[in-house]
Amino acid sequence: MTVGPVEYLVVAFPGSRFTGAIAPALADAVASKAVRILDLTFVQRAEDGTIQAVELDDLDPDDLVSFEPVEGEVSGMLNSEDIRMLGERVPPGSSAALIVWEDLWAVPLAEAVRASGGQVIAHERIPAEVAEAAASAAGHDS
Repeated sequence: MTVGPVEYLVVAFPGSRFTGAIAPALADAVASKAVRILDLTFVQRAEDGTIQAVELDDLDPDDLVSFEPVEGEVSGMLNSEDIRMLGERVPPGSSAALIVWEDLWAVPLAEAVRASGGQVIAHERIPAEVAEAAASAAGHDS
């Protein structure tokens, strides 16, 4: 079974208040079959720096409804050490969604690379600020 590139994103919410604002965009990406959610974890970081994983069942029902349209196989890709390490990036007094997904759009490309005897030797994400600045400098404002 060929797996596309797997990526993760940590989205912090100031004031420890989860918001559903990202859910529609995430649900659209899943519905379009561009990505498959492999893990979705929530953490809270207290003002004293303490990090606590939050189960979906423990979220405020109003916030949980916002995430219901997101379908995928939540498989526990993040272990407790990963959650702790990523949680340390969350500002104190904030909460965060930790999202791991597979780029399904890239599976045919991965299969073609392997079938041709090639191998990926680098795969990095260019920071959004750098890409936006380059596009702006080239006159590709969006």
